[in-house]
Amino acid sequence: MEMQNKKLTKSRNDRKLCGVCGGFAEYLNLDPTVVRLIWVLLSLCAGGGLIAYIIAALIMPEA
Repeated sequence: MEMQNKKLTKSRNDRKLCGVCGGFAEYLNLDPTVVRLIWVLLSLCAGGGLIAYIIAALIMPEA
């Protein structure tokens, strides 16, 4: 059994702002639109989504 070494990085191909949601989508093998919708809902409901996005954009490395 071969282990795949996955890293969470910002997406170069699927980016709208900084590539954070695209990076999470690639890492989790999800549709980027779903990740973006979840992030927007977190931002609107909990208020922490915007802060989390900014922090992720600053600390996530480029692909």
